[in-house]
Amino acid sequence: MNEQTGVHRDAGSTRETILRPHRHLFLRGIVAVLALTTPVFAVLYWLTIPVGCWPFVLVAHLIVIALTITGVASFLNTTIVVGPAGVRERGFFGRTVRVAPGEPGAVIMVKVYEGSTLDVLPQLFVASAEGRLLIRMRGQFWSSEDMERVAEELDVPVTRPAEPMTPAQLRQTWPRLLYWFERVRFAR
Repeated sequence: MNEQTGVHRDAGSTRETILRPHRHLFLRGIVAVLALTTPVFAVLYWLTIPVGCWPFVLVAHLIVIALTITGVASFLNTTIVVGPAGVRERGFFGRTVRVAPGEPGAVIMVKVYEGSTLDVLPQLFVASAEGRLLIRMRGQFWSSEDMERVAEELDVPVTRPAEPMTPAQLRQTWPRLLYWFERVRFAR
């Protein structure tokens, strides 16, 4: 078992590897929720307890707690399973995508500049033979090693541009592989 990437399962000759997003994202999310909600609810309780309308604040607080628990569960269930049957992705919102061996028409691994900096993060795109996006892995969430493992498992030649690309260059080169909101050009 590899602690960074996940769990290996052996079922006879079948071996699956479970890949998970960066764990530091989980801790950052929890800290952000606590940092934003604790002072707000402390002030709201302080202001509403004397006048007697604190039950409304309690209901709102319970709703925020329920949404946080849902977010934690979604994060913990986000996985990519790599094995002989192909690749299976369970996304943050619960959508499951299965990519069987031989189904992908292209695998593209590109380094993309982040914002207005010289920092680059890798992105992996798995597309069907028709050019439809099947799976996307972004460096903000997944390690380069995990992306390489997915690319290896699919047994399709990997396109690797020699130089990092800006988001605009990525949008020009492979617009169909981006989410709809990434295709929109904002006026500057």
